[in-house]
Amino acid sequence: MLSKELVAASTVPLVLSVLTAGESYGYELIQRVRDLSGGKIEWTEGMLYPVVHWMQKEGMIEAEWREAETGRKGKYYRLCEAGRQALNEEQQQWLTVHTTLTQLWKIQPNLS
Repeated sequence: MLSKELVAASTVPLVLSVLTAGESYGYELIQRVRDLSGGKIEWTEGMLYPVVHWMQKEGMIEAEWREAETGRKGKYYRLCEAGRQALNEEQQQWLTVHTTLTQLWKIQPNLS
């Protein structure tokens, strides 16, 4: 499992990235990220929904209540243009961190 801090820091870029493939509802976002991370990123609804609501307020995503195939109503989220721009910025920031850590870890001995 990842630290709470890293999970929290990665929530926005992960949600934006999942939504580039198309709209999704909350539980589906949770499952998709869990599957992609091999179970190492575990979101709860209580953690995800405040972030998603903030992203809506910031204009990154839009939401619409619809009836799902199961007959239950669900809130479906989709990416907006501002979300695409935010994702591009997030990608650059995360790639900078990744590249820096990769370089550092190549020149440092493995501490395990």
